[in-house]
Amino acid sequence: MQLLIIRHGDPDYSIDSLTEKGWREAEILANRLSKLDVKEFYVSPLGRAKDTASLTLKKMGREAIELPWMQEFFRADIARPDGEGRTIAWDWLPQDWTKEERYYDKEKWSDTAIMRDSKVAEEYRWVAEGLDKLLADHGYIREGHCYRVEKPSADRLVLICHFGVQCVMLSHLLGISPMVLWHGFCAAPTSVTTVNTEERRKGIASFRVSSFGDISHLYEAGEPVSFHARFCEYYGKEGERVD
Repeated sequence: MQLLIIRHGDPDYSIDSLTEKGWREAEILANRLSKLDVKEFYVSPLGRAKDTASLTLKKMGREAIELPWMQEFFRADIARPDGEGRTIAWDWLPQDWTKEERYYDKEKWSDTAIMRDSKVAEEYRWVAEGLDKLLADHGYIREGHCYRVEKPSADRLVLICHFGVQCVMLSHLLGISPMVLWHGFCAAPTSVTTVNTEERRKGIASFRVSSFGDISHLYEAGEPVSFHARFCEYYGKEGERVD
């Protein structure tokens, strides 16, 4: 089985939709996805994800299943230690979160005062349980850190959602702290992450990422990559930000 986890197009957060650029990206994405054999489409209930999916669905004459747990992972806000107030769980300065070794640990990352003060662990479980139910519906039952294969298949599932929740899904599938993924990876708008099952022994499957954040469809179409999800790359000689 193959999962294609896709971030929405360039967002206009003020109206929970897409910018003009985002709509162009969504059209280019639709041209890419419409060439594939897709078993099922799943989409976040938020507008920017549904709008991104809409062009592909229209082009293919398909519908998507809306899953509440695929909405962006922002209901569990945290009190950022630099005094910037409460914010999304992954909006930390590197010099702050890297001081705590537990954030690198898959089992201990949510066991700090800041994380315990929020609903982070509860929200994480909600996403993990939702993902496991989706996989079970397609014949892959989680047992420990692997999956028992009840119905092996080459089905391709497309999940159109958001960067933060994408990292939570990958954290659950791969056994990696989401803090490492949130801060160490960047998925640009309409980027495609490909995750495949591997059955090294009959009936026991694990998941492996073959590509993360692929934006080759944008390059091929001559569409510049959106800056959303990245921060300042470096400071110039005069102290100016270079993005």
